[in-house]
Amino acid sequence: MKLAFNHPNPRLQTPWNLTQIGLLIFPLSPLVGGVSILLAALRTCQQQYRSVIHSPLNRGFALLSILLIISCSVADDKTQAFLGLFNLLPFFLVFAGLSTLIQTTAQLRQIAGIFVIGSIPVVIMGFGQLFWGWSFQLQVLWILLDIGLDSGGDPPGRMASIFMHANLFAAYLAIAFTLGIALCLEEWRSRSKIPTVLLTVSVVTSFAALILTDSRNGWAIAIVACLAYALYKSWYIIIAGVGSIITSVILAAFAPSPIAEAFRRFVPAYFWARLNDQMYPDRPVALMRTTQWEFAWSLTQQQPWTGWGLRSFSDLYKAQMQINLGHPHNLFLMLSAETGLPSALLFFGCLAWIWVGGVQLLQKSDYLAKEDRLIVFSYIVVILQWAIFNTVDVTLFDFRLNTISWLFFSALWGVVYSSSRFNRYGEEFIDHR
Repeated sequence: MKLAFNHPNPRLQTPWNLTQIGLLIFPLSPLVGGVSILLAALRTCQQQYRSVIHSPLNRGFALLSILLIISCSVADDKTQAFLGLFNLLPFFLVFAGLSTLIQTTAQLRQIAGIFVIGSIPVVIMGFGQLFWGWSFQLQVLWILLDIGLDSGGDPPGRMASIFMHANLFAAYLAIAFTLGIALCLEEWRSRSKIPTVLLTVSVVTSFAALILTDSRNGWAIAIVACLAYALYKSWYIIIAGVGSIITSVILAAFAPSPIAEAFRRFVPAYFWARLNDQMYPDRPVALMRTTQWEFAWSLTQQQPWTGWGLRSFSDLYKAQMQINLGHPHNLFLMLSAETGLPSALLFFGCLAWIWVGGVQLLQKSDYLAKEDRLIVFSYIVVILQWAIFNTVDVTLFDFRLNTISWLFFSALWGVVYSSSRFNRYGEEFIDHR
């Protein structure tokens, strides 16, 4: 496995060290890890400001920042709206710095390895929470170290580990699972026994924990990862097997009664009853995602240009439905309702640009070495998973997941943009002064 403890530009070694350390400790200490990553981004922006300002994507996020500030300025509750900017604007700055700092596939591999290693204690705590009754609140110097673990999970019976909700933990696990598979496949190819065993254990435990989160969203994006790797490797038997499992579960959940009953004889109710909501039959209409989506879209239609202001959905929904709800379980609809369609389209357009750039890079066999293609592919899958997950949930409000997401966006775009400069100038353009 080609690792990258050293940065190709010696002047960026300190920011690169800060990024690696921050990512490693981030799950257990989001404040220290987040500050470390932010400092790395700021230092890189200071040293490589020419590269930063010339990036077309950074200009796109700068324009988006202006649109968001305008939206907040005309919101009914300006205080809440401007507070909502903290979930977005600082991360645009992190993106600008890290996408300049991360330039090579070896760095992508290093980030993936650190992330997978850092996920191991989080998964162990999840199993302890669910099976051994672990429960504690560890707090040092207010929020310097703040870890809470509730016995039985959150909601009860669903593994959440140190996250606020099982669905958020599922999104985290899906990333660890996806990257772990890529690293395992690379290690198997190199026949390195000890790292392969450790990575295999990590992948298996992440997958088991993912099932125990009881998150339909998490199950879906894990299946996406399995199918993606099977297609990439042309493992048609695995594709057929996964397809058969998915079909069986769907038929057990949604087929007409005689057919469903036949499949329910061998498909555990844990899966099909969760999928068709029979596990929670008395759910209020206001808590159904379709209801939330319809309401969010109606808000967008009423104020399509500037929206109602960030963090406005919760109060508006409560006034209409008399129920507390933090978001509409769809990031695009939330942003279109709160910031307007132009901002929402620009936001997702910039992120789509990153993903498409990654796909195009993967197709350029003249730039990517054969042994580096898999790690790039894994980042493409992770971003696709993020997009799918955010169609039925929102990761923006969880500091851990939001930071991790922007780190992976930055990493992929950094390699894509670096390759485009390499192709244009015949050598990697980087300010060494």
